[in-house]
Amino acid sequence: MEQTPPPRPGRHARRSPLRRWWPALLPLLLVVLVAAVWTLTRPGPSPDRLADAAGPPAQSTGAAATRSPSPLPSPPVAASPSRSPRPSPSGSAAGGGAGRRSAKKGVSVWEFAGLGAALKDVGASWYYNWASGPTGGAGGSAAFVPMIWGANSVNDGELARAKANGRELLGFNEPDFASQSNMTVERALELWPRLQATGLRLGSPAVAVGADRPGGWLDRFLSGARDRGYRVDFIALHWYGSDFSPAAVDHLRDYVQAVWNRYHKPIWLTEYALIKWGPGGAVFPTDAQQASFATRSTAMLQSLSSVERYAWFALPTPKEGNQGTGLYRPGALATAAGRAYRAAG
Repeated sequence: MEQTPPPRPGRHARRSPLRRWWPALLPLLLVVLVAAVWTLTRPGPSPDRLADAAGPPAQSTGAAATRSPSPLPSPPVAASPSRSPRPSPSGSAAGGGAGRRSAKKGVSVWEFAGLGAALKDVGASWYYNWASGPTGGAGGSAAFVPMIWGANSVNDGELARAKANGRELLGFNEPDFASQSNMTVERALELWPRLQATGLRLGSPAVAVGADRPGGWLDRFLSGARDRGYRVDFIALHWYGSDFSPAAVDHLRDYVQAVWNRYHKPIWLTEYALIKWGPGGAVFPTDAQQASFATRSTAMLQSLSSVERYAWFALPTPKEGNQGTGLYRPGALATAAGRAYRAAG
């Protein structure tokens, strides 16, 4: 420290050395005193600061990180889940409390980062994955419902797995589409007793279109099952709306009502959303339109006593670079539709 110069000669020149130097020493003594008090009383580092200093947790490099989503859901154009881009600031992370729950509300899923957290956050009571066993990482917040996807799945192993993992069983997936399980009515009826033998409550094959149509695939299947004395406990449906206006909810209601009027069996709407297919592929509504439809359609489905359960397609975002119909991005970040579906019930 730089030496403080002595006072200028004058009227204080004859004072003693101590009295002469005291004014210069006083500021130095005050600095030392303040430093000592601060050292004795300052708080230690907080746990959060210590955690920050330690750096982020190490990233997993195990086999689970490299698994591909499977099986392929339907419809195929919207069914190829892939890593989504960095979410926009409008996304909200799971963990702020689970959404509203309803015994009806469910989702279709495939494996993605944050699956268990998203299932809990959205408030789903049940889920399915087009397979006979549950999806890894789904957790226990929602009940699993198995499916026997197609003819090749009708074997002892798949049927036993389904029986061990659920209380209800979904039948064949879109047998009326060549790109899906692609089954004739006769083949489906031939295999149906194997599904019935599980003893599980049994849902019909879920046709892609025309479930209400006289003489359509589902109509012929149910007629054949009735003639043979086979059991079908509820009807599984798929529906995708190409009208992105508020009228879409009325279109869905009319379809569900027509199926109920024809068969008078409980209805499970196991895939639904707004998607328009054309020569150039899938076209989606805006995020706001999809979210509005999620809000209004769930309110309608909750009000219909004929609808026993419904499941949005799908919990993960299915399309690179586009929210599409997905409710959550990787990391359990809710999309606009996800926030709307989370509030339903």
